Amino acid sequence: MTSHRRTRPGTAVPTASAPPAAGRGRAGFGLLGPRRDRHVLPVEQLAALSLPLGDDGVVAGVDAKGKPAVLGFFRPAQLDVVVIGSLWTAQVLALRTAGTGARVAVETARPEAWTGLAQAAGGGQQCMTVHDVKQVGPQGASVTSPVLVVRDCGMRPPRSRLATGPWQSVLTLLPFLGPTAPRLLGNAGLVGIQRVSPEEAAVLARILRLPQVQAEALPVLGDDMVLWCTTQHRKLVKLQPTDVEAGLLGTPRRLD
Repeated sequence: MTSHRRTRPGTAVPTASAPPAAGRGRAGFGLLGPRRDRHVLPVEQLAALSLPLGDDGVVAGVDAKGKPAVLGFFRPAQLDVVVIGSLWTAQVLALRTAGTGARVAVETARPEAWTGLAQAAGGGQQCMTVHDVKQVGPQGASVTSPVLVVRDCGMRPPRSRLATGPWQSVLTLLPFLGPTAPRLLGNAGLVGIQRVSPEEAAVLARILRLPQVQAEALPVLGDDMVLWCTTQHRKLVKLQPTDVEAGLLGTPRRLD
């Protein structure tokens, strides 16, 4: 805004406006706020900056320190998971995966064991579906709608007809080591192992390059213990069911 000071009749000289008084608003911008120095962090202090970010994924239980152990099932490339263990363990993982908002498709030779869980998991919505062996169609997985395919097809699961894709994980359940186990384990990015026989432990130690102390522990694991392995990391996890899970599936067990 410009004001004018008269010097003589008919002549006006423009003068600068005074700054707005404290508390006076600016048209369209509200009140003037307080002035602060800019937030600047020197480069040498960047290493000290941290954010309280937690893991993102499916809680597989608690580790030896009592902290949650989280499995990151979904990523831009397909993840193949092998679980050598019980139907109970696979169902708890499927239920928890559905609880994160992902869809679960179950390919199984025993649909009667999964149908009740699928009905209970959705809470009125179809987040878990059950299919006969070799009858799983394309799932249309995406970053906003990831999919876990559970293959419960016995010791000798046939090769999957499902095309690989991003944001899709395939969990193959093996009750015991069978003829196809070496191939499946070799292709897996994540392996979960419950209690196995000493002979099976020796095979797993060779394929997965397990330390001797972990291989010797496999035959004596409790029903609620799972050793999770990647190519670089291994963690022993205690799978503790919630009250809802225990009501639907019962207590942890190794044998079905």
